[in-house]
Amino acid sequence: MKIVVVGGTGLIGSKLVTKLGEHGHEAVAAAPNTGVNTLTGEGLAEVLKGAQVVIDVSNSPSFEEAAVMEFFTTSTRNLLAAEAEAGVGHHVALSVVGTERLPESGYFRAKIAQEDLIENSSIPYSLVHATQFFEFTRSIADAATDGDTVRMAPVFFQPIAGDDVAQAVGRISVGSPVNGRVEVAGPERFRMDEFFLDVLAGWGDPRRVVTDPHARYFGAELSEGSLVPSGDDAILGGIRYSDWPGRIVAGK
Repeated sequence: MKIVVVGGTGLIGSKLVTKLGEHGHEAVAAAPNTGVNTLTGEGLAEVLKGAQVVIDVSNSPSFEEAAVMEFFTTSTRNLLAAEAEAGVGHHVALSVVGTERLPESGYFRAKIAQEDLIENSSIPYSLVHATQFFEFTRSIADAATDGDTVRMAPVFFQPIAGDDVAQAVGRISVGSPVNGRVEVAGPERFRMDEFFLDVLAGWGDPRRVVTDPHARYFGAELSEGSLVPSGDDAILGGIRYSDWPGRIVAGK
């Protein structure tokens, strides 16, 4: 089938395009550098011709509160309208585990608004909530850094490899719409502060990890289960962080 991957040249999108193509699907990457702009609507009608499925794994280029809200609401409205016109039968969107539990964060408020638009549209859908990607370990540590100190909350943390995320999203996209959420997480659960203590030590990073129950994540204070699946039916990836080839590169 023809599957359009919005954000198809990014980390997860490029993996999806490759994996879906290997399984015989016509996977098309839609992104500004391929002539498709969901914010302006440019190229949408053309790329969606004949598409049965759209997967949206795009992300805002700015995390500033107003900009991120504008990105997710405008792009999602444009995308859903174009999909309805083209007769797309399944809209799949990648989101974040715990989104609905972190309304303090401007980023997560924008993701909630995106999901509300999808849930209230006429198009059958599947929302895939994933935990933090291994690939973002460095940026999470940097965002929590104050001088030579990295402040992390002692909450549960269950990161996942980008390859496992792409595999799960791909499988969900070729199945029937669930008209609800599917949670995807890594195979191991850690305490966030302990995980980063070990990871930074492995990198030889001189920064000191400090346990801080009030440390914020994208502007939100965390409770113990904020970042991990809420039920027992989450899809678990197969790659452990200790076996992930990118763990050394992530520290450079």
